[in-house]
Amino acid sequence: MNTVAIVDYGMGNLRSVAKAIEHVAPQARVLVTSDPAAVAAADRVVVPGQGAMPDCMRELDARGLRPAVVAATQDKPFLGICIGLQMLFESSEEGDVAGLGVLPGRVRRFPHELMVAPGGSRLKVPHMGWNEVNRAEPHALWEGIADASRFYFVHSYYVEAGEPSLVAAFSVYGFPFTCAVAKDNIFAVQFHPEKSAQSGLALLGNFMRWKP
Repeated sequence: MNTVAIVDYGMGNLRSVAKAIEHVAPQARVLVTSDPAAVAAADRVVVPGQGAMPDCMRELDARGLRPAVVAATQDKPFLGICIGLQMLFESSEEGDVAGLGVLPGRVRRFPHELMVAPGGSRLKVPHMGWNEVNRAEPHALWEGIADASRFYFVHSYYVEAGEPSLVAAFSVYGFPFTCAVAKDNIFAVQFHPEKSAQSGLALLGNFMRWKP
């Protein structure tokens, strides 16, 4: 049986992620868990997250989950969502905190001076709502999803990848920013697929079938 561990470190809408995966992969065993051993034993790992990066990193360590999450990024299909994307990188401007350092790059706050819509009006931070996701490269997780499909975002920070080859998709909010990254067995997104209707469910279904 295909087992997927949804990592519970006290942050994020875990149940909605679990319900969405159960919907697209009814034969899978879906575990919402804070047990490092269960994460290590799972076939696939999902790390969602909401809230502030310093809190997320602290809680990940408090539960002893850091080694299991880092190990999962090395050897099994791994999906990061929102903070689960941001924590993969080296550092974040939010609280000037270190991330896991799995991928090169940093997390930056949307700059005030660039938060201007094409018509000249100010854009609000956090970036909240539906936005088009434009693919930078083909990937198995985009299968059956039209380019420029809309996904749901809630965030004040974005990833600045240290290697252009990591960028799997970008969105535009004042300027183009990276909203998905991919490397080997890792795929991670800034948006919330569990809140993104059919396109989000398609992405989660693709993840559950993905054989990197």
